Amino acid sequence: MAVNSDRVAAAQMTSINDLATNYATCARLVKEAASAGAKFLCFPENFSFVGAKEGESLKIAEPLDGPIMKGPIMDQYDFILRLESSMWLSLGGFQERGSDDAHLCNSHVLIDDLGNIRSTYKKMHLFDVDVPGGAVYKESSFTEAGKEIVAVDSPFGRLGLTVCYDLRFPEVYQQLRFHHGAQVLLIPAAFTKVTGEAHWEVLLRARAIETQCYVIAAAQGGKHSEKRESYGDTLIIDPWGTVIGRLPDRASTGIVVADIDFSLIESVRTKMPISQHRKPIEFWKQASM
Repeated sequence: MAVNSDRVAAAQMTSINDLATNYATCARLVKEAASAGAKFLCFPENFSFVGAKEGESLKIAEPLDGPIMKGPIMDQYDFILRLESSMWLSLGGFQERGSDDAHLCNSHVLIDDLGNIRSTYKKMHLFDVDVPGGAVYKESSFTEAGKEIVAVDSPFGRLGLTVCYDLRFPEVYQQLRFHHGAQVLLIPAAFTKVTGEAHWEVLLRARAIETQCYVIAAAQGGKHSEKRESYGDTLIIDPWGTVIGRLPDRASTGIVVADIDFSLIESVRTKMPISQHRKPIEFWKQASM
């Protein structure tokens, strides 16, 4: 198959509390993406580990201080790149060791085709929610919130990095588009079944439409343990809000592939120039006085 340098892929999987099993799944998906001609593969939140019991994720968290100081888990994913050359990876939600033993950071790590960490984003919005008809989540009890918005240049456009619950806060994506120049928004996630059924697709399409960006949303899907289930439905959406990539079902493990068309980004933004029409924050401050 001919390789398209702008071809991207998004993975859907059901990670469990077994690092080796999850790694084997990821390695297989990298090979599938390479065979499909993709040069960039996005994994979902918690791709390497989903704990079944309280405290399990803290036990496996490791440092991530730069391109040299990587721990054994991240080194494994570098090895995937050596097996399949010229592949960038979005590792969307990695358990990075926090400032103390009681906390970790939910870190979205971007790795280039040489195995270098190009950028790291720490999840800003933590999921402290009593889900209607579901479980109670308290992510802040073991996770430190990030404080910085992150966008980075790549062969696949300027990428805006986010994680899961960030999706509900449109100001993050407004900042990524209008202040950081993002063209592609990465939204790896492990949405609950209840919230996913209600809001997942509509929120993703809204983020694409209001920013005129591509959205790549790699998702966890299926039952991770007796107590935890994710909604799935991995999607790739274009800047007009059209779904251009989707797996056949929400719980299967696999990849979806699409091409980033930079001319489409330009066309949508030219025909509907919201960047010129939007009012700055200073305008709203004056209007409320």
